Amino acid sequence: MNRTAVVTDPVFAMHDPGPYHPESPARARAIQCRLEADDLRTRLARLAPRAASQAEICRVHTPGYYRRVAATAGHTASLDPDTQTSVDSFRAAELAAGGLLALTEAVVRGEVRNGFALVRPPGHHAERDRAMGFCLFNNVAVAAEHALAALGLARVLILDWDLHHGNGSMHSFWERADVLYASTHQYPYYPGTGAVDEVGAGPGRGFSVNVPLPCGMGDAEYTAIFREIFAPVVAAYRPELILVSAGFDIFDGDPLGGMRVSPQGFAWLTSQVMEMAAVCQGRVVLTLEGGYHVEGQAESVAACLQALLGEPPGPPPPRAGVGQAGPILAAVKRVQGQFWKLG
Repeated sequence: MNRTAVVTDPVFAMHDPGPYHPESPARARAIQCRLEADDLRTRLARLAPRAASQAEICRVHTPGYYRRVAATAGHTASLDPDTQTSVDSFRAAELAAGGLLALTEAVVRGEVRNGFALVRPPGHHAERDRAMGFCLFNNVAVAAEHALAALGLARVLILDWDLHHGNGSMHSFWERADVLYASTHQYPYYPGTGAVDEVGAGPGRGFSVNVPLPCGMGDAEYTAIFREIFAPVVAAYRPELILVSAGFDIFDGDPLGGMRVSPQGFAWLTSQVMEMAAVCQGRVVLTLEGGYHVEGQAESVAACLQALLGEPPGPPPPRAGVGQAGPILAAVKRVQGQFWKLG
């Protein structure tokens, strides 16, 4: 129960969208090398992924879409202008979703304390019936549905700090209150969703919390958003599990992004999530989304793992400095203040 677990497998480096594609196998290889570089390898429990079943995936995706992705097995295909498959992509996608399920099961059942599913392809853009933005199956949405349907939970939080808004994750639970989706993202930017007034509909109204950001946000701004927006929402919602769509394209220097988060900043974000998780027995599961500065991503993943292991993240960013985040914090508080008591 004291251990932090990781899910890794060589198959995640076998999904190959093609030469010069930013979501490359080098991402998985660099993370694996970083895990072997110091004592992290001896301190982490290793979980083998399992393949998610068609029934598990189709809690989120349509059977027709599942069959379309399955039909790519053994050859290359283009599912979307940005989303290509290779011979092993379907197998990697089954294991990416199933690896996150295996880790979620282990955390909910108390077999490990927390963990990180270091899987690819990523998932948060995948919609119910279509691939988008490098994503085949929506891993985090599949895990949230599994926690509700198979593990007996009643409320799950998805917290998404990827550079890009997780349109597929938000839309999966748009009209529901049993999954709360909270996101920081560069805006306006791909995929174009995630405006501050996108709050959900029907029974789900107020259960989508979007914090759209201009370029240039760094450690101080992100930690302020977590402290002033996400922490009070989590305290009020009281999820029984926190799933984090951990995208590292907010790293300072990522070729697709304009944010300025450092490895230490990622450690602080992870530590803040762990503090929020006091309401759910510390149940925190991270899953890999984007991140295209290969070395920066690997170092930042290590920083998150060290925080999950309980290591102090170092001196915090200035608490008072919110920089350019001030106006958007105010806008989010105006909109979400209808549903949550925010400071």
